[in-house]
Amino acid sequence: MQILTGFGASSQGKNRLSFSFQSQPSITSTYFSPIQSRLQRSSFGIAFDIDGVVLRGRHPIGGSSKALKRLYVDSTSCGTLKVPFLFLTNGGGTPESRRAIELSELLGVNVLPSQVVQGHSSFKSLLNSFENELIIATGKGEPALVMSEYGFKKVFSIDEYASFFENIDPVSQYKNWTSKQAFDLTSDSEKIMRRQSVLSKRVKAAFVVSDPVDWGRDIQVLCDVLRSGGLPGQENGNQVPLYFAADDFEYQAAFPFKRLGIGAFKIALESIFNRIHHRPLEFVSYGKPNPLVFKNVEAVLRQILSSHCDDHFVNKGDIEFNGFKTLYMIGDNPVVDIKGAREAGRPWFSVLTRTGVFRGEGNHIEFPADLVVNTVEEAVDYILESEHIS
Repeated sequence: MQILTGFGASSQGKNRLSFSFQSQPSITSTYFSPIQSRLQRSSFGIAFDIDGVVLRGRHPIGGSSKALKRLYVDSTSCGTLKVPFLFLTNGGGTPESRRAIELSELLGVNVLPSQVVQGHSSFKSLLNSFENELIIATGKGEPALVMSEYGFKKVFSIDEYASFFENIDPVSQYKNWTSKQAFDLTSDSEKIMRRQSVLSKRVKAAFVVSDPVDWGRDIQVLCDVLRSGGLPGQENGNQVPLYFAADDFEYQAAFPFKRLGIGAFKIALESIFNRIHHRPLEFVSYGKPNPLVFKNVEAVLRQILSSHCDDHFVNKGDIEFNGFKTLYMIGDNPVVDIKGAREAGRPWFSVLTRTGVFRGEGNHIEFPADLVVNTVEEAVDYILESEHIS
C-alpha cells in the first residue's frame, strides 16, 4: 500500500506543493512534485556532484557506475553519449584533465576533461587580469600547477612562496610531516631567480584553489600578504585581491561524518584577519551555489551536446535553438547543490540524494529539492523514465 502525503514549501517567493510517495514500512522513499514529473521533456542535460553522490573517498556509491553507464550509447561506456552530462564539484586541487582520468578509472566510464567543472575552473575568467602578474595559490593537491595550466605565468604555491621568507612560519620546526614539492626539483640558479622575484615584487592576487592542508601556516602567510599590500614585512594598507574556489562549510568525504571544507577555512581566515587589520577582509567566492557557475555549466553542456552526443537520443536542433528544457542538478548538499539550482532558476531541476551531507527522511526545510531520492542510481532512473530514454 502507498501513502500519499502533501506538504507546502516556499521556493523563490512562490508556493510549491510537493508530495511524498511512501511504501510502508520504508521511510526513505522518493519525494517529488507530480506536476513537474508529468512534463514531457526531450531536451535535457545532467550535472552530477561528486563527493557524497557518485563517490565517497575513492569508492563508488549509490550504484553510480551502473547509473552512469546508462548515459552512453555503447556498452563499453567509452564512446558517444545518449545524454549530455558533466561533473560539477566544488572540490579540486588537480587539473581537470587529471581529474577526468581519475574519475574514469574509479567509475568505469570514459570521462572527458570537458566533463569536469571544478570550483577553481572559474579562475580561468581572471586570466586577463593576472596572466603576467605575481600570484600565490594554496590548497591540497597541486594548486600552482592548476593555475599554470589555466595560463597564469607567474604563480607560486604558498609552500614555495613561504620558503623564501625565513621564520615566516614560527612553528615550522615542530611539524613532522614532509612532502616532496615541485620546487625542490628546480636548479639552484632557477631557485635564486625565483627567490629574487618573490622578494622584490608584490603579490597581486591570492587564490585558495582547494582545501588548505596547513591551516596555521596558510592563515599566517595570507594575513602577511594581504595586509602588507603583497610583500610580507612591508607596511601597506591596501589589501591584495583574494579569491576562493568555493564556499563549502562541510562536505562528505570517506570518513562517516562530514568534514570541514574550504568555507570553514575562509571563516577562520576572515575572523583572524579582521582582528589584526583595520579593514574587514574582502574576497570573492566562486563555485556552487553561485548562479554564475550554473550559467557557465549550461554553456559547457551545449558544447558537450554538439560534439559528443547522439542525435537519436537528444534533440540537438531544439536545444541549440531554444536551449535546454531541463537541466538536472544531482547533489547531496542542500546548502550548496540545491540552493544553487534553485537560485539559478529555469531550466534547473534539483535532485537531492541521501548518500552524503543530507540524510533526512523527507525534504530539506530551508532549501527543498524538486526531487529527493536515496541514491544517484534512483535519480538517473527517474530522469531517464521522465525523458522517455531507455
